[in-house]
Amino acid sequence: MNVIRIALLTLAVTVSQVLSAANAPTTVMYHETLSSKNQPKDIVIPEGVATYKADGLSVTKPGELVKLDRYYSLAERTVRYVARFSEDAVALFTSDSKDYTAFVDMPRQKFGIKLPIGFRNYTNREVTATLDPTHEYLVEITRYYSTMTAVLNDLYTGEESRIEVTNDGAGGAGPGSINTGTRVGLLHDYYCFGLDSGSEMVVSDMTVTARQCDYTLLIYGDSITEPDDYYPAAIFDKTWVRLIIDNVPGKAAASGRGGTQIKEIISRIKNELPYVKAKYVMVTIGTNSGNTEQNLTELVEYIIAQGSIPILNNIPSNESNSQVEVNAMIDKIRQKYGLKGARFDIPTSLAHDGKEVDESTMWVEEYPFGSYRHHPNVKGARLMYLQTLIDVPEIYE
Repeated sequence: MNVIRIALLTLAVTVSQVLSAANAPTTVMYHETLSSKNQPKDIVIPEGVATYKADGLSVTKPGELVKLDRYYSLAERTVRYVARFSEDAVALFTSDSKDYTAFVDMPRQKFGIKLPIGFRNYTNREVTATLDPTHEYLVEITRYYSTMTAVLNDLYTGEESRIEVTNDGAGGAGPGSINTGTRVGLLHDYYCFGLDSGSEMVVSDMTVTARQCDYTLLIYGDSITEPDDYYPAAIFDKTWVRLIIDNVPGKAAASGRGGTQIKEIISRIKNELPYVKAKYVMVTIGTNSGNTEQNLTELVEYIIAQGSIPILNNIPSNESNSQVEVNAMIDKIRQKYGLKGARFDIPTSLAHDGKEVDESTMWVEEYPFGSYRHHPNVKGARLMYLQTLIDVPEIYE
């Protein structure tokens, strides 16, 4: 057994010890060594796709994916796989949304990524790698906000192949966009792996880690909290999320996901917060509907049970004025639990009363199916950040 492999197994033991200390913050959000003796229930295998063996999970049926049934959206995280591949295998490491896919192509001796171009079209970015079916490899995929990095390490030779890409958002949509943009999938939701073609891939270890732990602040929300997806790269530092993170005197990170509702927020908080821990957990949710008094209560009580202080923000004003009703319910829950929250609807409304959206604070989004103004632009982001200084100054102390 080579030195690198021994080091990895030693790390696995250390990780298990860390995870057993339930109250201690850790960057390790998930770790399992897969084998016939260890078959985790949260590894979901379609019928006939894979079987557990002594040395790992053997995937032999192309076309379907094995899924880790744990929902993540933390914008500072890495997934690692220890795997080996048959000489004819093309192996995929992706998400269930398939918005970002790393691949190991043994026949062509290539390591690369598939990037989405338009609807259901992809382009490859790849590098030549020396691939040996008798070797084990460490596949790493890291998301750091809008930047994605895929790395392949040969655990016998130490040879490394690396590809890094950054999403460059359009800053609006349709005629209102300010940038042509370069679309990069952000590895959303659930981690998956499988064969695109070939005889076999064997995965022996799977680990999900955060970049840091013991945060001062974690920021949860939908696409408004995920400017990584729609902001031009050149001005990403001007997003409200980055302005908060850059000014909190401690560690802070975001976990936003476009299109989601409060139930998805609760799900990923349960997979992230108990491990990494945070003093404050800030939530901005409701633009996509879905809020009820019951699930807002569940959210708040779960955060409190983890030893964190909830911050429940008002959602910003938008073109449909849905924020008025949503924020009334959010305020009711804040009062019930004595919570604070940033009133993001105030600086993004024309009369600063939280009613009619000030379109000058939002990106222009023109689609064939409608016109939208609900993603804060540079002006709106700045005003939202300033509102946090007024409403929740304690996060900056």
